[in-house]
Amino acid sequence: MGAAMRRIQAGNALSAFGLGFTVPYLYVYVAQVRDLGATTAGVVLAVFAMAALVVLPFTGRVIDRRGPLPVLVGAAVLASAGALSMGFASSVPAAVASAALLGAGTAVMQPALATMIVWCSGPATRTRAFALQFFLQNLGLGIGGLIGGQLVDQSRPASFTLLFSIEAVMFLVLAGVAGSAKMPRSMPLSDARPTGEQGAGVGIRAILGHRAMVQLCVLGFVVFFACYGQFESGLAAYGTEAAGIQPSTLGIALAANTAVIVVAQFLVLKFVERRRRSRVIAAVGLIWAFAWIVAGYAGLGHGSQAMATAAFVSTYALFGLGEAMLSPTVAPLVADLAPESMVGQYNSAFALVKQLALAVGPAVGGPMGAALHGPYIVTFVLFSLGITVLALRLGKGLTPAQDQPVLAAASRVVSVHKPEPTPANA
Repeated sequence: MGAAMRRIQAGNALSAFGLGFTVPYLYVYVAQVRDLGATTAGVVLAVFAMAALVVLPFTGRVIDRRGPLPVLVGAAVLASAGALSMGFASSVPAAVASAALLGAGTAVMQPALATMIVWCSGPATRTRAFALQFFLQNLGLGIGGLIGGQLVDQSRPASFTLLFSIEAVMFLVLAGVAGSAKMPRSMPLSDARPTGEQGAGVGIRAILGHRAMVQLCVLGFVVFFACYGQFESGLAAYGTEAAGIQPSTLGIALAANTAVIVVAQFLVLKFVERRRRSRVIAAVGLIWAFAWIVAGYAGLGHGSQAMATAAFVSTYALFGLGEAMLSPTVAPLVADLAPESMVGQYNSAFALVKQLALAVGPAVGGPMGAALHGPYIVTFVLFSLGITVLALRLGKGLTPAQDQPVLAAASRVVSVHKPEPTPANA
């Protein structure tokens, strides 16, 4: 990695560490510590998500016009203000306003960081750069949540104020570390990116006219809806209601998910980067379908409680394996599909799709997981198999350089370094 990439990844890890401090405890903080009630806590979480949906449609164009660095710094400062004000929020308006600032700031940081990674990497290094980003995010979230859990005390609001203050500082550190990175004057050109008519157009019209990007967004929505959108809502409700899982076991399951990601990320990377991206995503769909079947056994298999618990934890672990395969696959593909002048808009569009899935997923999965146990499992087995089908269809519309950049890069190197024949009279 170059110096700029090292700074970007370090800032990414620190911001994830700060988020891990507070996100798991936001509901408890608003509802119980500040005694604002469960309804207000629900509104705060909804505002946190909705703020992202409001700002992301405008983020991409600003990134492409002004560059990702000033957008990232501004978003980090905004998120820092939201985190700090949340730590002192003792009324409903203050909590809602703080959630809006925090949600908007953290949402804008995602495409800005992704675009910075694209600018500081080439086709040969981009897969590993995004894999490292995902690894550091999960490591930071896990460590932050672990340390934050040791510091919080529901009887002491000051302990939560400390957590949010630390989070605010981490965002400012991100702004400082990333802001000191010397970005290249222009991003490395990639043969994977479209040119000519495929890259023509302005804003959303260009994206909607790019068939492969639309297919990837549909696929991304299903991916986030069927996995991330269920972790803390439908799957958690299903585990406690159908499988009889204790609430404390949910924490163990999430820890297993993070542990698999941390351990497996670089073990699967070599396997992933040498294969077609579309087929890797298709394989993830099969792995997740099996994970949902294992979850079905946990709640509907009528086995012992120990077996149900083991199966439920294994479900989260299998999801982690799929996530480790997706992280070096999907994000670089978004970058390679984007025209040179629209990388920020493509990243923002995909981030918007992710946020929509994370908003719809709990709303659909939560009630189903709590009451309709059998249909819930069948539904998400089918969604996971849908990932496989959509990925294979996407692969048919990708160029070889987009679907398997390692081989494309290798062929370019061979053509460049092909030895010239020796003259016969030499």
